[in-house]
Amino acid sequence: MNIRSFAAMLAASVIIPFSAAQATDLEVTHWWTSGGEAAAVAELAKAFDATGNKWVDGAIAGSGGTARPIMISRITGGDPMGATQFNHGRQAEELVQAGLMRDLTDVATAEHWKDIVRPSNLLDSCTIDGKIYCAPVNIHSWQWLWLSNAAFKKAGVEVPKNWDELVAAAPALEKAGIVPLAVGGQAWQSAGAFDVLLLALAGKDTFYKVYKDKDAEVAAGPEIAKVFKAADDARKMSKGTNVQDWNQATNMVITGKAGGQIMGDWAQGEFQLAGQKAGVDYTCLPGLGVTDMIATGGDAFYFPLLKDEEKSKAQAVLAKTLLDPKTQVAFNLKKGSLPVRGDVDLGAANDCMKKGLDILAKGNVVEWTDQLLSADSQKQKEDLFSEFFSTAMTVEDAQKRFAGIIGSAD
Repeated sequence: MNIRSFAAMLAASVIIPFSAAQATDLEVTHWWTSGGEAAAVAELAKAFDATGNKWVDGAIAGSGGTARPIMISRITGGDPMGATQFNHGRQAEELVQAGLMRDLTDVATAEHWKDIVRPSNLLDSCTIDGKIYCAPVNIHSWQWLWLSNAAFKKAGVEVPKNWDELVAAAPALEKAGIVPLAVGGQAWQSAGAFDVLLLALAGKDTFYKVYKDKDAEVAAGPEIAKVFKAADDARKMSKGTNVQDWNQATNMVITGKAGGQIMGDWAQGEFQLAGQKAGVDYTCLPGLGVTDMIATGGDAFYFPLLKDEEKSKAQAVLAKTLLDPKTQVAFNLKKGSLPVRGDVDLGAANDCMKKGLDILAKGNVVEWTDQLLSADSQKQKEDLFSEFFSTAMTVEDAQKRFAGIIGSAD
């Protein structure tokens, strides 16, 4: 623990509860490094610092695919951080099974998480053998098509209302020197785009048959063949993107260099940071304008087991703080995600967030692939679509490989 001055300790003892009086620094690792993400993380840090403890930021540049191996290596190598972000689902499953992660059931029980976390499957994704191992902080949905109103105006076509209209508008966009669909070079982006197309075009039942039931016959069948045709359209429209990071692709939409992007609701943070207004400067279409359905994936914080008693106490304080109503509102408004608490006021939400809230209220939700597939199966899928989007692989060959991955998925 870093030594603080006597004055700081005295002040802390006055403004924070006795249980948090032994304040400490706590390193928190995450992969939120874009402008909008950094603004959101600052809200979590501010809330934790207000308890008298200190958030030590351990941002890892890149994406989750880059950051997770580093995080896992530190934990398994005996150099654990105080807390670390993962997507709530199965990404930390092996770490929990190895006895390296802290059981948060006592905190969750004291704070009544089972009564306030909505939908309940968010907490289910944190639960292994009846014990809760993570604190979910948001609901992130992948199923959005973000469109630049200025790009379509320049191309002389109406802003699309759905996926098919975007495909139809692609030639006009290209003629105007605009990339129809921005897809960054990282594997998770192309794989995620395919999953969004699958849910929107094939429907929830087929989505579950493939990813929940691991039905290789369905994965090799005609319904998924239609999805691969759409993925081929996406591949053709995305040529010329020439960026790696998702937020760089989002910036192409913000600046009118691209007509659209399939990306999660975290893209809202970038539009907000750029001063753009939903419904005026850009358009958001949940479910690609085809189906009002969003996933209940998102982010959660896990807490490695620590030998330092004071840092262990600080972990409990952080877990509690992450689900505090004020923290939930401040963080999610800047992140572009929805809160995991069903009892907070989001009156300041923009038009896109309100669309998401409405879909959530109707119960039109689906578990996402992070919750349904192991990390290894996810990686195989990402490798496939990275190759598919960057080469001339045929849709037939891609679907055959996809069906093989699903048939052996766990």
